[in-house]
Amino acid sequence: MKIFLQRVFTWWNSQTFGTQVWTARYGEYVGDDEFGNRYYRTKGGKIDPALGIERRWVIYNGIAEASKVPPSWFGWLHHTVDVPPTLDKPRPHPWEKPHRPNLTGTSGAYRPSGSTLGPGRRPKATGDYKAWSPGEH
Repeated sequence: MKIFLQRVFTWWNSQTFGTQVWTARYGEYVGDDEFGNRYYRTKGGKIDPALGIERRWVIYNGIAEASKVPPSWFGWLHHTVDVPPTLDKPRPHPWEKPHRPNLTGTSGAYRPSGSTLGPGRRPKATGDYKAWSPGEH
């Protein structure tokens, strides 16, 4: 019941009920990525008259966060490449790091030294700063 209510009333939890119906009726499963996101296109690659190209979309695994889409699938979703990564496995270059979603706002976010949210204690002020007050010139 909880999942049903989430799908009816929220858009950020995987997919809405409307998206689920649309996908079942008009979608064709293409593949999934290492994060569990599932990718679809219009059945048979049919051209959408409003767009002039086939529709492509993603059903997120969990919270809908665009940065969870890896580069290979991003290129396919945005019609940069025609062949999905399931058919043409991209080989990463040796200098490429594995894809990570944007961690801003999570406990895994980057926190530089001196950040109030960083680990440990913040260093004491060095005395090279003088606070401004409105009556001074």
